[in-house]
Amino acid sequence: MHFDSKGPQNTAEAVRLAKETAAERNIGHIVVASNYGDTAELFADVAAERHIVCVTHAFGYAGRGKCEMTPERRAALQAMGIDVLTTTHVLSGAERALSKSFQGYGPVEIMARTLYMLGQGTKVCVEVAVMALDAGLIPYGEDILAVGGSARGADTVAVVAPSHASSILDTRIRGIVCKPWDF
Repeated sequence: MHFDSKGPQNTAEAVRLAKETAAERNIGHIVVASNYGDTAELFADVAAERHIVCVTHAFGYAGRGKCEMTPERRAALQAMGIDVLTTTHVLSGAERALSKSFQGYGPVEIMARTLYMLGQGTKVCVEVAVMALDAGLIPYGEDILAVGGSARGADTVAVVAPSHASSILDTRIRGIVCKPWDF
């Protein structure tokens, strides 16, 4: 399915499609990019039957030493049975500091920009899936659902078989459930 444009207005439908696809394909793990926790909370109703992992922006994204998700919101999500992961972004991380300092792009950022050709949400789906795998929150060798977006909300859902960051080129995007047509 394609949404006419990117953005948070697609969140409810993207979440519905993710839940439907998880049930149809018997996918047990859903990894959701959610910086404040709003999108992740929309999966609370399936947290008893599916493992939900919320991946936030890293500390420092919103300013040095700052995280967009409050400790209270993190605790609330965890009480709903949702794991919350805050860690370095696998497709930027330390490489972004070098590209800013030296005015160029390294191979990891080129990979990220290449994924952007399918939309920002597709890049986010791959990134959060690999981050969750590297954190040991999802199993290696299984298809998972990844939910991403363009800034706020969700507009992209993909079936992904992630590999670790150290073997990221072995990651497979099995299918795109939904994404924006115009991004």
